Amino acid sequence: MSDFLAALTGAFLPLFVAVNIPGILPLFIGMTEGMTTPDRQRLLVRALLAALSLAVLMLFAGELIFRTLGISVDDLRVGGGLILLVISVSDLAFGDLKRRRTDADDDDQTPEVGPVPLGIPLIIGPGAITTILVAQGQYSYAPTLLSIVANLALVFVAFTFGPALMRLVGPSASKAVAKVASLFLAAIAVAMIRAGIAGMLG
Repeated sequence: MSDFLAALTGAFLPLFVAVNIPGILPLFIGMTEGMTTPDRQRLLVRALLAALSLAVLMLFAGELIFRTLGISVDDLRVGGGLILLVISVSDLAFGDLKRRRTDADDDDQTPEVGPVPLGIPLIIGPGAITTILVAQGQYSYAPTLLSIVANLALVFVAFTFGPALMRLVGPSASKAVAKVASLFLAAIAVAMIRAGIAGMLG
């Protein structure tokens, strides 16, 4: 039992760092700014299901998929980084226009945010995938799977109660956080692309 707990701890901690809840929480708040609480929760559930599906797939078949497709984690870094860069630049340049259009539409319409990029690659991205593959090889499947579930449960708790804190500071501060989050999202995207290219060249 002690060996299993040690393996679970060893698999959990690196994945917790790779998921980086404090870093992606402001991005979630910025991306869902203007959403109602039920819409935000539905989006969160879909994003977590997408992240869990990818994480489990990578845990049990990641190495096989990479070999079959002839790709590497560095390829994922570049591809995911490009997706995030396009989304962040679009929000920085046209976010206010999109929000005005959304406000002009029916009340039951919500901003176009989906499980991608929230669930993939923000919650489970190249770093988390690499961590899962390493943990599986070092600690086996069961501790790694439990560490995935535990980390996603923490994401659910943080993302459920985080936006409520932003509502306390008012809409102006919320919009400012959204813009800053988009800027950091662009920086994260560039860092992912740079790391992927460096890995390919190295």
